[in-house]
Amino acid sequence: MEQLVELDHELFLFLNNLGDPAWDNFWNFITNKWASIPFYALLVFFLYKALGWKKTLLSLVLVALVITCTDQLANLFKHYFERPRPCRQEGIMEYSRFVAVRCGRFGYFSAHAASSAALVVYLGMILKRYWKHIFPVLIFWGLLVSYSRIYLGVHYPGDVLTGWFFGIVIGYVFYRLFLFLGRRFFTSGDFRAEF
Repeated sequence: MEQLVELDHELFLFLNNLGDPAWDNFWNFITNKWASIPFYALLVFFLYKALGWKKTLLSLVLVALVITCTDQLANLFKHYFERPRPCRQEGIMEYSRFVAVRCGRFGYFSAHAASSAALVVYLGMILKRYWKHIFPVLIFWGLLVSYSRIYLGVHYPGDVLTGWFFGIVIGYVFYRLFLFLGRRFFTSGDFRAEF
């Protein structure tokens, strides 16, 4: 386990120190939750065009639950493991670039990465039959958001990878829940034929 932690620290320092002050504002923008609003609006439009308003409403209610679930699970892990973020850990913070707006106390695991991964899977599974290139676009967006956490100095790569693991699982579970609720509350011609 100590070797994994050491590898995580080394990989963090390597990736974090690739940063350049010219890019700091860009990565601070990418990590900001409000920066993705235009992208989210576009996804809502895609959902509406593909599913109609009733199924879009169902999918958005579940999106809110996906984000709540990933966020709360990440908080539970952070307070249980109490792993300091790199921007607070002695022996790491002196050698890293901290450019985030703030540095929370604990970092295991990344809620940003978990929420991004969950949305990639959940929305990708819903929209893939309508837009075959939606997964690469969503994955690119999710990786950008996730890497921003390392670049800014607030998460180790292990935090991000763990976030992706839980996000993928949660996203898939909620996709299955979307199918279950859709089949239960929509007529067969309205829902089953599409999924």
